[in-house]
Amino acid sequence: MQITQVTTYVIKQPTESAYLGKLDDGTAPSADDGYFVRSPWRSLYSAHMETVLVSVTTDEGLEGWGEALAPVGPEVVAAIIDRMLGPWLIGRDPRAVRPLWDGMRDLMRERGHLVGHQADALAALDTALWDLAGKAAGLPVAQLLGGAYRTDIPVYVSGLPEPTDEGRSRLAADWAAKGAFAVKIAAGKGVDADLATVDAVAAAAPGVRIAVDAHWAYSLAEALELGRELDRRRALFFEAPMAPEDIEGHRDLAARLTTPVAVGEAMRNRYEFRDWLSRRALGLAQPDVARTGITEAVTIATLADAHHVPVACHHSVGLGVAMAAGLHVSAAIADSPFFEFQPTTVPFAQNILRTPLTAGPAGFTLPEGAGLGIEINREAVLALTQGS
Repeated sequence: MQITQVTTYVIKQPTESAYLGKLDDGTAPSADDGYFVRSPWRSLYSAHMETVLVSVTTDEGLEGWGEALAPVGPEVVAAIIDRMLGPWLIGRDPRAVRPLWDGMRDLMRERGHLVGHQADALAALDTALWDLAGKAAGLPVAQLLGGAYRTDIPVYVSGLPEPTDEGRSRLAADWAAKGAFAVKIAAGKGVDADLATVDAVAAAAPGVRIAVDAHWAYSLAEALELGRELDRRRALFFEAPMAPEDIEGHRDLAARLTTPVAVGEAMRNRYEFRDWLSRRALGLAQPDVARTGITEAVTIATLADAHHVPVACHHSVGLGVAMAAGLHVSAAIADSPFFEFQPTTVPFAQNILRTPLTAGPAGFTLPEGAGLGIEINREAVLALTQGS
């Protein structure tokens, strides 16, 4: 079996409400605005749901699908696949997934490209190769990875995308009524403001566990102040408290808190996670399979297991391919307490699937069938690509 074609699809789905909802001043980002920053956070966001899909086709008619997490600039990732990684794969056997991962990694390894857009592109192709390998073997990806520890995957509801505590509390109560056991608030607005949000949500949804994502906003002193208050409130975890390159700061913070410090979405490979894990700078690892690929995500999980750190895969604006890949990895990890459920993006994620994934605020069901267990609606993909 040989790979004969690699095709990318850049998608920018229009939305009625941007990812994470309105801005703090109550205004809604416009699709005409291009990319914007959600102050006080620093990262670029888009008013569209942006991603890049890739299909890998063989001479025997099999096709595997992958996806890179590309919330902005998906054209960059697609160009790397189209010009560098895809041509290298042509003529190779897709079932040799790990050797192919090593080969693609080494193409730019000595130039420092184990991270960023190059790694995102590699992740998309790696996922497509696992999908192909599963289809060739007639087995689900989780089975190829050694078997599923669970087929029902618990989740926490992520975001509560309302600009006020009243709105966030209302959403939390609604999700609790629908069976959610945990929610995550988008924080980083100041220690007092974050605690006010946590307390309002807790009052509206008693019994629901609360996690806090600070979006890398705080200094060590501020993170420690907030973290100690989260300890008193028995928070589920404290995500991205400080600058993503500050390993020592996170180590100091983690040593002083009982609430797990959660980190991982900014990292792409085992080498980065090894540094954090060996320094005990995190208590919950959050690799995003659409940024690491399946091969590397499983390796990261093995490293985390050796340090007795649970793994909860990150998921944000990825579509159905990224979601299915994350679920298969989550199922195949022994200590994986929950997966991230993004209620604002799930409907967009399902748009490209002929049969929607079983998804809700209480959990996902692992898709059945060979490979990723999903069937792509090619007509929908082409329509979305042409409209981007």
